[in-house]
Amino acid sequence: MIQYNYDVIVVGGGHAGVKAAFASARMGARTLLFVIKYESIGRMSCNPSIGGPAKGHMAREIDALGGEMAKIADLTGIQFRMLNKKKGPAVWAPRCQNDRLLYSIEMLQAVEAQEGLEIKESIVDEILTRSDEVIGVKTNIGESYHAPKVIVSCGTFLKGEIHIGRSSYSGGRSGEPAALNLSGSLQRLGLDLGRFKTGTPPRIDLRTMDYSRLIEQPGDEPPQGFSFYRDIELRNQVSCYMTYTTEETHRLIRDNLERSALYGGRIEGRGPRYCPSIEDKIVRFTERDKHHIFVEPEGLRTHEGYVNGISTSLPPDVQKQIVASIPGLEQAKVIRYGYAIEYDYVLPGQIDAAMQSHKIRGLYLAGQINGTSGYEEAAAQGMVAGINAVLALDYQPVLTFPRSRSYIGVLIDDLVTKESEEPYRMFTSRAEYRLSLRQDNADERMMPTGHRLGLVSERRWQRFLRMQEIKERELERLKTRNTARSSELSEPTRLINILRRPNIEYCDLARFGYRIPSDVTPALQERITLEVKYEGYLKRQEEDIRKFEYFENYPIPSELDFMSIQSIAYEAREKLKRMKPASIGQAARISGVNYTDITALMVFLKKRERKE
Repeated sequence: MIQYNYDVIVVGGGHAGVKAAFASARMGARTLLFVIKYESIGRMSCNPSIGGPAKGHMAREIDALGGEMAKIADLTGIQFRMLNKKKGPAVWAPRCQNDRLLYSIEMLQAVEAQEGLEIKESIVDEILTRSDEVIGVKTNIGESYHAPKVIVSCGTFLKGEIHIGRSSYSGGRSGEPAALNLSGSLQRLGLDLGRFKTGTPPRIDLRTMDYSRLIEQPGDEPPQGFSFYRDIELRNQVSCYMTYTTEETHRLIRDNLERSALYGGRIEGRGPRYCPSIEDKIVRFTERDKHHIFVEPEGLRTHEGYVNGISTSLPPDVQKQIVASIPGLEQAKVIRYGYAIEYDYVLPGQIDAAMQSHKIRGLYLAGQINGTSGYEEAAAQGMVAGINAVLALDYQPVLTFPRSRSYIGVLIDDLVTKESEEPYRMFTSRAEYRLSLRQDNADERMMPTGHRLGLVSERRWQRFLRMQEIKERELERLKTRNTARSSELSEPTRLINILRRPNIEYCDLARFGYRIPSDVTPALQERITLEVKYEGYLKRQEEDIRKFEYFENYPIPSELDFMSIQSIAYEAREKLKRMKPASIGQAARISGVNYTDITALMVFLKKRERKE
């Protein structure tokens, strides 16, 4: 018998690992978190910001489930904006600029304070198994730690290699060692690995910028954050600044492409299409005469600025010239050079919707190891992996998130059904039902699950219930009460019909004689406005969701031998065998599986049901 030291072991202390460890410990599991550097827990490796289109939606969903990301983003936010306000509400997205150092400190303190969670600084070299089932891990100094569930969330550290021009060296990120042996362990377990790359831009001294040549971007007033029912005071304390590349910038890059690690042949991994390096932008978008650049403060206690938009692997001398070619940055001093990083990842079709490996029971993968990019994508996977690892300990049913009900569900479903050739990034366009999955209603969609799991405190839960009561009360009043006579109306009209008019908000009802109760917060006013105005669309979308979920809830037995179903095309059978879809809906979204294959699969399953 194995003597288990822990219930769950988490490998990696980034955004995925921290969320997995929190979820596991808060659900009562004895949890051990391995980190390569203790002080780097929760570090923002790239841009010091949380949120943005779709990412802000996920940050709020993680918060509603009981995660820490949104809370700490609000605590350490130095500028808050709601993006896409000129577009429809489905794509409104909160974003905040954060104090990078303070975010990491707050996250580390939260991890240290979590009961049932132990931290150990060490490099994990090997996943220990017995009969295709995980039993623990082994470190680079020969220590073994045993647990029936292991979550691997090691970001860009798997055989990470950093590139700046013609210089390359091993590293998981700047200043930290890579995990050199874990990739081999995963491959020996039968997992297929690939190689991706990502990168960062140079950082500059903000005191050396010419602010008169930059476009200021202040935060929104009043600021809106991410976390529900926490009463965190939000303050805009800095501005970001916008500028752009010039023809001189583009010439410098074209003239030095062969000196770039990316175009000089030293990088094999594919990079993110939607967050390309500046070299990629110049090569791929030759028709563009300029690209926007955003200069973003790294914190309140530093003069370091993040130059968002010029991620690069060019050598230092070229990076300095590029920065100097940008309006407002002519005299800017570079503090840190940008770099590209290559790393191993596990092809994500080898996990299920619980984030568990198909081949090794008890082994879960979360974050960039699954080929994703971004803090929020990683954190969402970590939450799901941590929750399901603990549920499996108690032989409870797997918790899955339908793509029709959350962005987290869209993310995970895409990972397990689609084969991406580049780092995956979440966008609102990936969600079919995004009007129902707005960022403002994430608490209604996710908090009941978080509370049921014990991840949402009773205090926050009661405040959520109270908000629901107020909302239902107000909607009922709007449906039953008439306006008073006014110069704008020829006759009394139902308040709800007034609110349906263009350019009328809930707060405008005061003009028509309605006394707005003091317990209706600005956030709730906005939600009521949106639900009333889009009521017809939301009802039709809910009907579509119900039809969609019929196929999502049509299960495929886990032991089904797809290769034996001769009526399905051979290529489709191979794909189904490898991806192991849990439902007809999932099977239909697998690339290479067409309509006739799905029809044949349903006929087969129905015949099997009748026989049984």
